[in-house]
Order: sequence, then structure tokens, then C-alpha cells
Amino acid sequence: MPGLYERLQKTAGAAAPAGSAPRTAGAPWAREPEAAPEREGGAAPGTAAPWSGVDPELKARVKQRLAEELDAETLERAQRGDDRPVKEAIAAILRAEGASPLELGRLTAALYAEVLGFGPIQPLLDDPDVSEIMINGPRHVYVERHGRLQRAPVRFEDDEAVLRLIERIVAPLGRRIDEASPMVDARLPDGSRVNAIIPPLAIDGPAVTIRKFARDPFGIDDLIRFGTLTPEMAEVLRACVQARLNILVSGSTGSGKTTTLNVLSSFIPPDERIVTIEDAAELQLRQEHVVRLETRPPNLEGRGEIAIRQLVRNALRMRPDRIVVGEVRGGEALDMLQAMNTGHDGSLTTVHANSPRDALSRLETMVLMAGMDLPVRAIREQIASALDLIVHQARLRDGTRKILYITEVQGLEGDVIVLQDVFRYVQTGVEDGRVRGDFRATGVRPRFSERLAAAGIVQSTRTRKTERRRASKRRGFASEFSRTAGWPPGWRVLSCM
Repeated sequence: MPGLYERLQKTAGAAAPAGSAPRTAGAPWAREPEAAPEREGGAAPGTAAPWSGVDPELKARVKQRLAEELDAETLERAQRGDDRPVKEAIAAILRAEGASPLELGRLTAALYAEVLGFGPIQPLLDDPDVSEIMINGPRHVYVERHGRLQRAPVRFEDDEAVLRLIERIVAPLGRRIDEASPMVDARLPDGSRVNAIIPPLAIDGPAVTIRKFARDPFGIDDLIRFGTLTPEMAEVLRACVQARLNILVSGSTGSGKTTTLNVLSSFIPPDERIVTIEDAAELQLRQEHVVRLETRPPNLEGRGEIAIRQLVRNALRMRPDRIVVGEVRGGEALDMLQAMNTGHDGSLTTVHANSPRDALSRLETMVLMAGMDLPVRAIREQIASALDLIVHQARLRDGTRKILYITEVQGLEGDVIVLQDVFRYVQTGVEDGRVRGDFRATGVRPRFSERLAAAGIVQSTRTRKTERRRASKRRGFASEFSRTAGWPPGWRVLSCM
């Protein structure tokens, strides 16, 4: 696997123009910049790409000198955070090439991003307001800010520049992308999710989609501040995770399932052993005792592939207290359900679906994909026995993300799995482009409340009735407190039944 120094040498060699002549003093820096791409549909404000207006031959010479003058040790130190020597070397080379003092800072940052970062999109990766980056070929880059798509004022030189970016992302992970394998899932060092697809499948040039994750992972307080859920809902979810309920997070693409799964995982006590299983490692668990497993694609000979289903089976032999699967997409759903039904309580996973009921239908379909000829009723019995709670999330038309349902799986009646909403979000309208609505508790006390009482998280029904009578005698009236005694604040809305 090529190191950083070897990649710089390779890039400089590829970029150096054949027979490039010495630069005429001042000329390249005075060259007219290329016309900026026409903005479409709410383009993001900003300037042109850092290298726009610079002679490509001059840029190639700067890269070549940088490859000759910087050693591998200096580059590796910069990757670990000591980047001052590299930036000083870049600035010295640019001054020697006649760079204008007014342009020196911009060009130094641009070249540093190409050498140690991710080229033109590095400023977008550093922008905390950007949640997603979409590269549609070298000339069209879009971002998502606050739930809205915008055209970004950056561009790549050509398709080869985009391919070099993809190679830089996937090479450290031991993955590959070429004509034989033109699609790849990967991740950035900070855990951001990356998908890339190249020609001939991508007709208009290489396409890259990067879903960023916050450097400081969001917590439950952040989701409450964003309006994703209420403090009462957060208290319920915290209690359910601590009581080891099996939870399924469902939702559409981009609805925030992984973020919610990460927040739910933060409620797991620190003294439990957690095994996470993902296609590309994205979860950012803060507990110490965590084992992270990641799938592996096949090699050049088509061998050596390790799928999620194999990792789920292996995790059962690793003495896990909790199993967290990033997402179930196929036959691994059967193994996950069997794990939940064989003593591995408190497991968490996600699935793509449009509603809690659709999530169960998708699970049935994925179990059948495992190749087991099981009757539908047997599959539904497995699902009803394994799952305790479904948390359904969606991205609304204004870009906000809400937990629409917290739904209890109550069991099987006949051939139908019975679901009961505990909380739901009710949309009341749209005002100034913003979706209006409120979270509502159904008022139905969930069946799993007795499990919470057994775990010591809330008091049992019998204990609450005793305390109600005592409170009534002490106070002389049946107060609201007596109706809700023994429940944490988040459960008071549920304890009236």
C-alpha cells in the first residue's frame, strides 16, 4: 500500500508536463482566471477554486519541487499534526516561483490540501455547516447545508483528479476501485461515509458522495436542541437502552439513522462489552470496551469477501454484552434476529423503511434472502419475539430530521404483528417554508414498562399504587403527583393508564 511520500511522488510525476519550459517571470500569475461555473439552484456563496487562474505548468512545477524537497518523515509528522514545516516549505517554493504575496496564503492552503488533505473539497470537509458533499464529475460539486442542496464553488481539473481523490480515500483501507470493481464504499479518517462509482458505470465521470459526521459526535442534548425529539422521548429511549430492550432504528436515506443509533449506543453502560458490525466503520462509540468489525470486499481474484452475515455469526462467539449492527440489508437479518432471541438482549440495528410497519415487512423479505425456506408465520414469530421497540426517523421537506414514531412491538396476534405507538410526531402545517408540528404521547402505558421496573429503572405498577395511596393519605387529595409517583420525568405522560 503506497505511503504518503510515495503518493506525492506519483502525483508530482503524473502532473509534470513533458518538456515544460522555464517560467517567464510574472506571466503565469497574471493569467486570466477561468470563468467560474454557472451556479445552479441556490449556489453556495464563496470564491472560485483555489487553483483557478494559475498556469497548470506552473502548478505542476511546484508539485514537482515539493516532491523533491520534502522527505517522508516530514510528511508523516504533518499527518500527525505537526504541519508547520510542510506549510513553510510550500510557501518558500511558491515565493521562489514568483507567487504574489497577495496570493501566497491562498495557494499555500490549496497545495497543502492537495498534498496532505483531499484537494479542492478540503475546505468543504472543514466546514461544520456542510453535512454532505456530492461530486458529479470534475466540474459539478454540490453540498448539503442545513438540509438544503447548494452548488459549491469548487471544481477539479479533470476526471483524473477525481480518480486520484478516490484512490487517496480507499488506499489506506485496503480497498480498490477500477474497471473490474467500479464501485466502492469507504470512510474518511474521521468516520465520514464515502461512496464512489467510476466509468463505465458513471457515464458523466467519477461520482463521489461523502456523508460527513461531526468531529465531536452528537449527543442526546444536541438532538433535543435540533428538535429531533423531546426531553421526554429522550428519557424513554435512555431507559429502554439501559433495560436492554432490542431496538430497531428505521428511516429513509439521509434521515439520520446512524446518528440516532450512535446516540442510543451512548446510553449503554461503560462496563458492558460492545461489538459493532458495519460495512464501513462509522459509529463513534465513546465507551472503552468496544470491538469494531468491518466487512471486507473480494480481492482481485474474487475471493476473500467477508460479509456482515459472517461477522454477525462470529460476534456471537466473542462474548458480547451488546451487538450493534450498522445496517441490515440482506440475509444477516435472520442471524441478527436469532442473536436477539438467544440471550443477546439490548442489541441495536438500523434498516431502510418508510414506516414502522414497513420496517417489519422489509425484515421479513431480508430473512427470506438468507436462503432459508421458512414459513411467513415462523418469520413473524421470530420478529415479534426479538424486537421490542422501533424508532422511526425521517427527513422532512424543510430539511429537518424528526423521530416520527417510537413504537412498541407487542407480539403476534394471529398472523399480524401488533404495534403500539408510544410517541409520534404530528405535522400541522408549513409556515415560511418550515414544517410545523408537535410531538405527542399516545397515553398508552407500554408493556415493556414492567421490564424497566424489573431492571430498577422505574417502579413497578404495584409499588406505584402503594405510593399513590400513601401520598393521597399524606396530602389528603389525589394529586397529580400521586398519579405519577415512581416515574422519571420522561415517563409521567405514560404512567396515567
